[in-house]
Amino acid sequence: MYKSVSPHSPEIEEDLRLLKAIANDDRKALSKLYDRYWNQLLRVAYQKVRSHEIAEELVQNLFIKLWEGRKRFQIQRVDLYLFAALKFAIIDYIRHLARHEEFTFYYESFISEVTTDTEDQLAHHDLINAVQLLLARLPAKTQEVFRLCRFEDLSTEEAAYRLQLTEKTVEYHLTKALKLLREHLHEYAYLMPYFILLFS
Repeated sequence: MYKSVSPHSPEIEEDLRLLKAIANDDRKALSKLYDRYWNQLLRVAYQKVRSHEIAEELVQNLFIKLWEGRKRFQIQRVDLYLFAALKFAIIDYIRHLARHEEFTFYYESFISEVTTDTEDQLAHHDLINAVQLLLARLPAKTQEVFRLCRFEDLSTEEAAYRLQLTEKTVEYHLTKALKLLREHLHEYAYLMPYFILLFS
């Protein structure tokens, strides 16, 4: 378990120095920060997911995202940020598994009822294609919000944290996407299991 330290400790000051260097495109600083927290983060991740491979992937992704967002992140405590980000990453992973199992159950139940009806099967594929085409008409940020909240099942709070937006902004983008999809997909509404999962 990670034990927080004083905000005025030498460790925290060193973290901020490394973070500033990272913001200036210093990859060696990122490597040093990685070495400082890797074992602690990996230990926490493994305790939750019970897979060394998944735990390593979750931790590696944290540092990839830190590097990719180095110009925009406003981080006061690197240690608290990393462990909070890891917590959300673990939640995302667990929800993704649950989401996949839920969708598989509904989809298999539904498809078992219509496998003899070629017309319904074609309509199902048309629905998926229609969703993709409609999403492509939306702004990139709106698409991203929709995918996080509907395909990855993040809450508006989690999506806001992931995208560095306010919850109201996330809700705006999600409402915008859902409105467009509902307006154009009435003819597919009878395909309820998939439809409910996406648009409820």
